Amino acid sequence: MIIFFCNRFILVLYFLQATRGSVKPFVNFNAKHDAEVLRKAMKGIGTDEDAILMLLAARSNAQRQEIKAAYKKAFGKDLVKDLRSELGGKLEDLIVALMYPSILYDAHELHKAIKGTNKSRLMCLDLEYGSKLEKDIMGDTSGHYQRLLVILAQGNREEGVDESRVEKDAKELFAAGEEKFGTDEDKFINILGNRSAEHLRRVFDAYKKIAGCDIEESIKDECTGNLEALLLAVVKCAKSVPAYFAESVRESMRRAGTDDETLIRIMVSRSERDMLDIRAIYKKKYGESLYSTIQEDTDGDYQKALLYLCGGND
Repeated sequence: MIIFFCNRFILVLYFLQATRGSVKPFVNFNAKHDAEVLRKAMKGIGTDEDAILMLLAARSNAQRQEIKAAYKKAFGKDLVKDLRSELGGKLEDLIVALMYPSILYDAHELHKAIKGTNKSRLMCLDLEYGSKLEKDIMGDTSGHYQRLLVILAQGNREEGVDESRVEKDAKELFAAGEEKFGTDEDKFINILGNRSAEHLRRVFDAYKKIAGCDIEESIKDECTGNLEALLLAVVKCAKSVPAYFAESVRESMRRAGTDDETLIRIMVSRSERDMLDIRAIYKKKYGESLYSTIQEDTDGDYQKALLYLCGGND
């Protein structure tokens, strides 16, 4: 549960503002026309998967919601149900993920992570599942790991940089770990869970001067299991959210067998936010394009859809 939970949790609780997405609103958009194209692609014998994926991957999430409504109005059918009945496998999973309203998709993925079945706005979990996010976290986790998750779920990070506290925070982190026998996990949780990303980046620089190593190295030495994975995810996101997802998408395809669930989640959720930044960092860090990696590790219509979301060959 460690990695996929951390990925999902950080995904929906960190920096969800739009930045540089690979998917933009389609300029000459006509919801009724698109609904008709989709109906034609699914009507009769056989399904035109290519037409479906080319259309939906080239529309923004808001436009897909309009298409869904237009489809219902014109044909009296639920578009998502029709897509599920016509598609299959990984392509179905990807296309259905694209059809979720963005906020509900984040809530849906977070709920899956908390319940171990494999917010954006936390109230969405209430709307869709009738339970409090914090209550679910408390019921499915424990210890320091639970405490950090609850802090992150509040979404109340401090703003800006407190110059008077940068050096102090760095020294307290050092004293809580490298400088003592045993680890004061509460100190790591309080500082990493509550300070702003900008402030933390300054703290990490100061920490390296004091400890002679990066904060990630100290976390690996001092913590284990779920807490270690979550703290590392927090640090990586504070440094660079696109870099975090570039690493995550790399790991999803370079394991023994592709982790399609993680791959789909990242490609769908970041396609309108920062996919162009993710793929730029990916190419710089790994010496190959995200586009070429997807080509190597996937196939068929599923591959085509991922390549569209990637934003083309860079």
